[in-house]
Amino acid sequence: MVNKGDIVYGIITNIIGYGAFVNVGEYNGLIHISEFSDNFVKDIKDFVEVGDKVKLKVVDVDDENKRLKLSYKMINKIRGVKGDVPKFTIGFKSLRDMLPQFIKKQIDQIKES
Repeated sequence: MVNKGDIVYGIITNIIGYGAFVNVGEYNGLIHISEFSDNFVKDIKDFVEVGDKVKLKVVDVDDENKRLKLSYKMINKIRGVKGDVPKFTIGFKSLRDMLPQFIKKQIDQIKES
């Protein structure tokens, strides 16, 4: 018997536009496309392929029909690396400050031609 919140292993049996079907023992499950990632999912095949054995979390159980709603992202989160953001100083000056230097450079180039 499978309960809501359980961690289960299943085999991907089919992939369609809105999700992937999974066989978990005597249960058939669905991982909806929204349960693959918190970010936009362009293609489910970026995460799983038919025949893959995957670790999943049970979101909901329908014991009468032997169906499961499953989540891939709750178990397989891709975590970012924490670190310090480099500190940069902006390397340009305002147009007003740089305009005389720019004009001089343009005049010098014209004189050289």
